[in-house]
Amino acid sequence: MKCLIIAAGYATRLYPLTENFPKPLLKVGDKPILNWLMEDLDQTGLINEYIVVTNHKFAPIFEEWAKQRTDVTVIDDGTSSNETRLGAVRDIELGILSRGVQEDLLVMAGDNLLSFSLKGFLDYFQEKGTTCIMRFYQPDLNKLHKSGVADVDANGRILSMEEKPEHPKSHWCCPPFYIYRKKDLPLVSAGIAAGCGTDAPGSFIAWLCTQTVVHAWEMPGCRYDIGNLESYQEVQRIFEKKI
Repeated sequence: MKCLIIAAGYATRLYPLTENFPKPLLKVGDKPILNWLMEDLDQTGLINEYIVVTNHKFAPIFEEWAKQRTDVTVIDDGTSSNETRLGAVRDIELGILSRGVQEDLLVMAGDNLLSFSLKGFLDYFQEKGTTCIMRFYQPDLNKLHKSGVADVDANGRILSMEEKPEHPKSHWCCPPFYIYRKKDLPLVSAGIAAGCGTDAPGSFIAWLCTQTVVHAWEMPGCRYDIGNLESYQEVQRIFEKKI
């Protein structure tokens, strides 16, 4: 299995920290955000390559960081500003096509941290044998308006999904962690051609679940979305205890 990391954003809400430095490489505790995720995945022994899709502005910084490993490929999407960004779904397509990926693919945002291991998610994918996403219960309606929201049945199958819904059908919020099964990879380009949204990665899943079976794994712990300075400082306090 390969792992594609979405890291082409400009993190404007974290300026000046991220004005000239990529958010996934900001340190939490003694290492970059991205290292926390990758070191957890390394322990599963299932990932044979990490594909980091970033923008032209930050590509040199990621390439320098990647020298510490032999299993990381950095892809420059050619954009240089927040206004010209491709969007997460097109970056995922770029990563798949550039590397000619023909195996199951874990896709994740590089700026989130988790209080649990992703091994459970990988095990769930093996059990279901379908493309899978993650979900957690979000009681706050205002936060649901700003997130991907899935309606699922008793077996975890997604009945429908919507990005930033005005009227959410459930309280199942979906963070940016996905496992695409190999046979569904060509559907990324098909979804874009069909007009699915390309800015948020969940927009593709919203389209995909109308084409094939997709399941959603309930997270066993917390996910920390580092969106602004306050949330970054809070995550630093939490993860200092893990060192």
